[in-house]
Amino acid sequence: MSSTEELRHTALDALHRSLGATMTDFAGWDMPLRYGSERDEHNAVRTRAGLFDLSHMGEITVTGPAAAALLNHALVGNIASVGVGRARYTMICRADGGILDDLIVYRLAETEYMVVANASNAQVVLDALTERAAGFDAEVRDDRDAYALLAVQGPQSPGILKSLTDADLDGLKYYAGLPGTVAGVPALIARTGYTGEDGFELFLKPEHAVEVWQALTKAGEGVGLIPCGLSCRDTLRLEAGMPLYGHELSTSLTPFDAGLGRVVKFEKEGDFVGREALAEAAERASQNPPRVLVGLIAEGRRVPRAGYPVVAGGEVIGEVTSGAPSPTLGKPIAMAYVDAAHSAPGTAGVGVDIRGSHEPYEVVALPFYKRQK
Repeated sequence: MSSTEELRHTALDALHRSLGATMTDFAGWDMPLRYGSERDEHNAVRTRAGLFDLSHMGEITVTGPAAAALLNHALVGNIASVGVGRARYTMICRADGGILDDLIVYRLAETEYMVVANASNAQVVLDALTERAAGFDAEVRDDRDAYALLAVQGPQSPGILKSLTDADLDGLKYYAGLPGTVAGVPALIARTGYTGEDGFELFLKPEHAVEVWQALTKAGEGVGLIPCGLSCRDTLRLEAGMPLYGHELSTSLTPFDAGLGRVVKFEKEGDFVGREALAEAAERASQNPPRVLVGLIAEGRRVPRAGYPVVAGGEVIGEVTSGAPSPTLGKPIAMAYVDAAHSAPGTAGVGVDIRGSHEPYEVVALPFYKRQK
């Protein structure tokens, strides 16, 4: 991007600036990185509640008699088996099995679905779905400008939202969504998130974003809700062991390489894009395990970053995909793909090459953090 004029802005842009947010270019959007202290924002979500603007995410609506059949063909999951009002985590792959994006698909009605793509891949996903729709009685619609997306996350989020909606939040399961109103505004209320905490994502019209943000802020005043930027969203998802496209996921990896082969449903009816390549990848993974995604916890204070080599016995045995200081653990942590021989929790002698110095790290199972139910 050559200038900020070319960046896209969410409906909350002026509000973020009024709150003193540090803004950053994220996938072509000018987004809040932080409002104050990243650590304070992170801890607020873990212990109280945080409010996020996620309007950069890409919403794509798929409708029509063959909507389910199209999504079953285009994606690796069994989307036809998702009940109305439920959501599913899935992936869209290339014919060679490489991951184009990871997605959440919401079934809004019998013949209507909303596919939510990562901001950086929204156009790629839209183009792929449009191309794969050929021959299906279904329409693929770009709805990226039709929605603002707010998220309220953390243990206090159900109470905050309950004060603003008549929707049955107690009956709303994880990975489910229902239409309702928030502060009198129509919204799709989904119990989803990317923080490892209980919370909700609210899809609504952009013109209502500011009033809903302000209503949530007011409702959360007494329980410590604060606005949160993308920086703490990254440390929260890292602690929760959740993959980020471009780090743990890419076109050079299949879901089986990423340890997420469970999202591929070979038993569903009909062919789907990548089936043959993914069947071969599954077979390879069972015979000769690929590098395994593990957690690493630093013994020292130096922070590992994406791309740093993981070493053992003087040999490179893997690569860091994401790394950051963990506010919850009080130590630097990382996710990394490592050779299967060094992937067991507690494996001795593993380190990260940080600018030529081999810093010792403990291999642990993911996630680093799991909330108490």
